[in-house]
Amino acid sequence: METKKDRRERIRLRLRKKLAGDASRPRLAVFRSVAHIYVQAIDDATGTTVASASTTEPAIKGQLGDGGRGSNVKGAAAVGRILAERLKDKGITRVVFDRGGFLYHGRVRAVADAAREAGLEF
Repeated sequence: METKKDRRERIRLRLRKKLAGDASRPRLAVFRSVAHIYVQAIDDATGTTVASASTTEPAIKGQLGDGGRGSNVKGAAAVGRILAERLKDKGITRVVFDRGGFLYHGRVRAVADAAREAGLEF
């Protein structure tokens, strides 16, 4: 019997065959747990993380504002904006979006939309 986790993993691997990031255009990988959301910009050529952001960071928790948590769309949008700012500080404006096997909906979409609004190109 296949679980939701098995299905997501299969979709994630299928996506990863097509997506790869490099130094000039890193892969923006999203992981969504029940309580938090984590986003990393990864250079797959060297296997390093260029920048990251998550709702577990104390700096981001303070910026979530009224009604924003790691488990809702407002929190996800805040993480997307902050990661975009961190990447722009490093001179990166183009990324490849990796939804990690999750549906492009809700919190995953909020991260992408907020990063686009903050100046990243997908």
